[in-house]
Amino acid sequence: FFIAGADIKVLAAIASSREGKEMALRGQAIFTKIELFEKPVIAAINGVCLGGGLELALCCHMRLVAEGARLGQPEINLGIIPGFGGTQRLSRLVGRSKALELILTGDFISASEAKALGLVSQVLPPEELLRRAQGLARKIASKSQVAVRAALRAVREGAELKLPEALLQEAQLFADLCDSEDKREGVGAFLEKRQPQFKDR
Repeated sequence: FFIAGADIKVLAAIASSREGKEMALRGQAIFTKIELFEKPVIAAINGVCLGGGLELALCCHMRLVAEGARLGQPEINLGIIPGFGGTQRLSRLVGRSKALELILTGDFISASEAKALGLVSQVLPPEELLRRAQGLARKIASKSQVAVRAALRAVREGAELKLPEALLQEAQLFADLCDSEDKREGVGAFLEKRQPQFKDR
């Protein structure tokens, strides 16, 4: 399993709106730290990924899922809503209409539906899931980490900006990289037909 969701006994113990808000803000702060991490975080989702489990997956930079997995935000069935960022991140990934459908019905979706919605990038046989996620991580780790950080920042922050502002930010990040050792190494290696040896500078 990935994460089947919150411990319902913990939810049952929340006795006031103040406690509920404190819990939601703590969860949001943790998940935002993951989202802002300077190295990509890859979720390998197998089995059931519901509620807080899906909210955790949503804050990861990439999501791979095993065939047969089920994903959903069923909090509505408990008389609550997602509180760790699910209402915001899900709608940004799949659009407002589909996010509301999933949040308001509590329905689960299959791995193939998740891919069709753009919620995950790959659907894999369960026995290949971890190997492929680790392979993806190794491939990214072999790249210039200054470029990886810039790409993460451009995509993450650009999504919150109007297009002209986002394009200006992209241009600045590109310009900063043009002055890096890794850019010189990457271009030189390409022209010399060899593998680059990035220094992450």
